[in-house]
Amino acid sequence: MEERRRSRRLELNTTLSLKNLTNAQGTKANVEVTDVSKSGIGFTSTVKLEIGSIHEAELVIWTKERIHTFLEIVRIEKKDDSEEIYYGAYFVGMPLQDVYKIGIYDEFQKAEEEQRKNG
Repeated sequence: MEERRRSRRLELNTTLSLKNLTNAQGTKANVEVTDVSKSGIGFTSTVKLEIGSIHEAELVIWTKERIHTFLEIVRIEKKDDSEEIYYGAYFVGMPLQDVYKIGIYDEFQKAEEEQRKNG
């Protein structure tokens, strides 16, 4: 997968609740998060979403805090022989304090990787 994010991706195994704000029905979906960065998120789902659609989201991060944000779907990739689809989305209007929380997690991850590398 070609890297398109401005910020480093961090693995995050959690679920995300989405509510589609683009369609009139406000369809809700739960999805499996695969990674997160300060600028966006990657997740898989069997629910069909569209490029450019906007979703209200509740993201549970590693500290078990809930981050309320909005996402714009910018990437769709069908997984081989599976019902699952990989989506990439940008955070839209995420409060700065929540961006900082992700940044702090990134710094901890970098330090941990450096420590493993230097043994």
